[in-house]
Amino acid sequence: MQHPRTSATAPAPRPRSTRRAGRLAALAAAVTAVVGLTTLGGPAAHGADNPYERGPAPTESSIEALRGPYAVAETSVSRLAVTGFGGGTIYYPTSTTDGTFGAVAVSPGYTGTQSSIAWLGPRLASQGFVVFTIDTLTTLDQPDSRGNQLLAALDYLTGSSSVRNRIDSSRLGVMGHSMGGGGSLEAAKTRPSLQAAIPLTPWNLDKTWPEIKTPTLIFGADGDTIAPVATHAEPFYATLPSSLDRAYLELNAATHFTPNTSNTTIAKYSISWLKRFIDNDSRYEQFLCPLPRPSLTIEEYRGNCPHTS
Repeated sequence: MQHPRTSATAPAPRPRSTRRAGRLAALAAAVTAVVGLTTLGGPAAHGADNPYERGPAPTESSIEALRGPYAVAETSVSRLAVTGFGGGTIYYPTSTTDGTFGAVAVSPGYTGTQSSIAWLGPRLASQGFVVFTIDTLTTLDQPDSRGNQLLAALDYLTGSSSVRNRIDSSRLGVMGHSMGGGGSLEAAKTRPSLQAAIPLTPWNLDKTWPEIKTPTLIFGADGDTIAPVATHAEPFYATLPSSLDRAYLELNAATHFTPNTSNTTIAKYSISWLKRFIDNDSRYEQFLCPLPRPSLTIEEYRGNCPHTS
């Protein structure tokens, strides 16, 4: 803007048309400034409503994709370098621009190793999580031991791992297959501060879980003969507190070992559950509520909606 030069006489008044043009120009500049601020501050303002929100707005195709928006790296952890569990592999987003991420530890089942649940590592990490697929102390460890090992793995992740500075230690979850799934229930019972638990075709001699305070999604399989849903997944779900954010998804045409290979239905709803409860990201509520209907891959879905956690 040009400043008026000092003059001994008052300047002549500008014509009315010139004044009107000036006001219009000022108005246009103000509108441009507001639009500019809105454009620059839109996503940030939305993120400020939820500082844990990570990644672009989700779509059906984005949560069904083999990989999410984040590039992923991995690092191996020797069992000789840790205590309380058998080592494993950490998968994590390479980006450091979005701040810290929530973390999830995943246990294999009876006689299994981390290779049986390895597919979950990069698939979940690419959606914005640090994921630790672990080996157990022995392949024969029971669910209560596997629960303790999941917690030991989370403590290692947040306390001394090479990626600890990438993790928000207040936003943690557990997953597991078979006895590892039973172990994830044990872990949630032991540590109610966990934000999410996802047992996959879980097995446990304990059939009742009224103590759990962690939002829990249980996967069963209609063809499971090792942990039949009638004596495992269904009573596990039914005995969770009715006030808890909980869900039961029974896979259609599936077996006890379906979670051991890449599965879009497991990935889709696990991502949505972890995002909704570890990241408090309500953008993913649309995939969980209203309750999904039976389909070629879903035999049955139960749960409470809307979620309140």
